[in-house]
Amino acid sequence: MKRRVVVTGVGLVTPLGTGVAKSWKNICAGKSGIGLITRFDTSDFQVKIAAEVRDFNVEDFLDRKTVKHFDLFVQYGLAAAMMAVEDSGVEINEANCGRVGVITGCGIGGLPAIEKYHQVCLEKGHKKLTPFFIPMVIPNMPSGHISIQIGSKGPNLALTTACAAGTHAVGEAYRHIQYGLCDVVVTGGAEAVICPLGVAGFSAMKALSSRNDAPEEASRPFDKDRDGFVMSEGAGMLILEELEHAKARGARIYAEVCGYGLSSDAYHIAAPPEGGEGGARAMQQAIEDSGLNPEDFDYINAHGTSTPLNDRCETQAIKTVFKDHASRLAISSTKSMTGHMLGAAGGIEAVFTVLSIHHQIAPPTANLIEPGPGCDLDYVPRQARTMKIEAALSNSFGFGGTNAVIAVRRFR
Repeated sequence: MKRRVVVTGVGLVTPLGTGVAKSWKNICAGKSGIGLITRFDTSDFQVKIAAEVRDFNVEDFLDRKTVKHFDLFVQYGLAAAMMAVEDSGVEINEANCGRVGVITGCGIGGLPAIEKYHQVCLEKGHKKLTPFFIPMVIPNMPSGHISIQIGSKGPNLALTTACAAGTHAVGEAYRHIQYGLCDVVVTGGAEAVICPLGVAGFSAMKALSSRNDAPEEASRPFDKDRDGFVMSEGAGMLILEELEHAKARGARIYAEVCGYGLSSDAYHIAAPPEGGEGGARAMQQAIEDSGLNPEDFDYINAHGTSTPLNDRCETQAIKTVFKDHASRLAISSTKSMTGHMLGAAGGIEAVFTVLSIHHQIAPPTANLIEPGPGCDLDYVPRQARTMKIEAALSNSFGFGGTNAVIAVRRFR
């Protein structure tokens, strides 16, 4: 018999604020974390905007000496995990550490450090490279450092599946508990690649919004004037726990993770197929895995990137799966306020989906003034909505045609 899996802790580092309370308050208020880039000179860049985390102080979580050799994505992931562990109240000790896992997602890894030390190598020679260079940049460093910090000795995994990585991580953590491999898993995503190489790379693909004169309005999922996504950064972590384990220690339960779906488009390295067939299959799998019916779902935290192709194809995929019920769903893209955190997006949006159920509030899709062609569902435009949310999906789709969806329900 498959074991039930619940969420007992959450942690966030986002452009809307470090900490769950600050981020959730701002997301419900429809505030934007997007602004002009401050990390580097953008005078010769076409794209000058991003969603930077501006209030993060690593010394609030760790000694600066400990983390001076961590790239920023590792700092974010570790801080979010520490917040989630503290929020859950779970204790990790010698008796249970082998049953506690860490599974994280990351799209790219330490790109700023790669950029920095490549320049060092060119200008000063390879002998000037720090011995910490490789451990700074590899994508499994958040999971590794989280495990070291909390003393967990169960599975330690890192998934690198582009913008679906965070959701894949949560889904695989759910499976590890469901099938008895772990009792507790720290899971989510972390990313921090707002650097010249990152911005230039996505800009060369024509993937980014260039609405530099109005940054807060640049991310506009499902709107007719959307022109690309806005790069972002941060981390979102959750504590997933086997139900009886959580109940035995009197844990507060936010919600229950009840389904997971994943698929491949087998179509294109960056574009979804018309109709969103791969995303539709992942949603259908998550619903079937949950044991619920499509009409039992009230809300979807959409991938909703603000790109012309994604938003139209995701809308069609939702219609394919939910049929007549699609028009009764509340659907929102929190990327309209956070920007797109790439591999961290799924972890952060999983937290937002869990909080939506916990608080019975659907966050808004900011900047949605007039829906674009083919975008004709209820996207909770501009204002959060207090409503009944018994079950919800969180969608993530990534380059390479990889798709991941988790289903979450109110705990009963």
